Amino acid sequence: MYRAFLIKYSEIGIKGKNRYLFEDALCHNINIALSNVEGDFVVSKEQGRIYIEVKSETYDYDDAVDTLKRVFGIAAICPVILLDSKEWDVICAEAVKHVGERYEDRNFTFKVEAKRGDKSYPYTSPEIGMHLGAVLIDAYPELKVDVYNPSVRVTVEIRKMTYIYSESIKGPGGMPVGTSGKAMLLLSGGIDSPVAGYMISKRGVKLEAVYFHAPPYTSERAKKKVITLAKLIAKYTGSFKLHIINFTDIQMAIYEKCPHDELTIIMRRYMMRIAEKLAYESDCYGLITGESIGQVASQTMQSLNCTNDVCTLPVYRPLIAFDKQDIVEISQKIDTFETSILPFEDCCTIFVAKHPVTKPDVKIIRKSETKLEDVIDDMLATAYETDEIIEITV
Repeated sequence: MYRAFLIKYSEIGIKGKNRYLFEDALCHNINIALSNVEGDFVVSKEQGRIYIEVKSETYDYDDAVDTLKRVFGIAAICPVILLDSKEWDVICAEAVKHVGERYEDRNFTFKVEAKRGDKSYPYTSPEIGMHLGAVLIDAYPELKVDVYNPSVRVTVEIRKMTYIYSESIKGPGGMPVGTSGKAMLLLSGGIDSPVAGYMISKRGVKLEAVYFHAPPYTSERAKKKVITLAKLIAKYTGSFKLHIINFTDIQMAIYEKCPHDELTIIMRRYMMRIAEKLAYESDCYGLITGESIGQVASQTMQSLNCTNDVCTLPVYRPLIAFDKQDIVEISQKIDTFETSILPFEDCCTIFVAKHPVTKPDVKIIRKSETKLEDVIDDMLATAYETDEIIEITV
């Protein structure tokens, strides 16, 4: 059982003098994530490295690795043998033991990579690699050296302690959540918006989310579906607030007073207005949607221009150039797909016109909205009052 992990990052390494801020944020997020895993873990950083030591006698290794694979900012997770000793004989014995226990079939090519963080150590990094490679071949003659493209890299790092590892488990990459500000996600029950939330959080953005509910046209099952989706993406994004807004009266007013081919566009514009107000109140720096150019009538360039027209905050669309299959593949990877395709309609799909306008003119849309002037302010005020806030926790 491994007693420690080396956490590698990539993009954080080019942050210059501010790198420590991103390292601290990553350590903080790792601590929060591992708090839900059986075991006692201590996260520390040293010389451009982040280490996790296991202090408890037992812990859930598989759960720990699966959890770390969902922490943005981690490029790779390396389970390591942690030694208090820097004695050469001890290092050689542990390396031989590690290779023997880790690889039942040792008919592969390998290379020893050494990193001498402790410059007082008597061997240089190349000497450590050369001598330890010879020791491993003596122990396991079936091993073959390949310094250019080895199947296995046995790594030894000599710092305050000695670390031995040969496995690198791919992490999610990206930036630590919380290092790039906060934004409001318009979350529906579909495939796209959960993926958009995942993608934007991968760039370090902390989320809040808003869902527009339209009872009785959308059921409680539709609402529970969205809450489930929020919990699934929270495994990656961290805990966040989900706002649930009752949108029925506004939708009905649009349906009764506005041209039916413009229903979706006008409805989206009012959703953006409400989401933006919530965003300002929550110190968000933008809105996030799951829109992709041309996917549906409300996502043509002209339609997106119409929805942007009501916003003063920037609207981030991380899926803007994705094909539907690209989005589906990500949703399957993050385990939201099966929930997203459950047949519980959201408020957008209930009121879709048979022949929606695909190239709306923003001036015409604004004119159509004047038909709501006598009722819309009161309806918006009432909608804000219905705000139900659910704390989505990991």
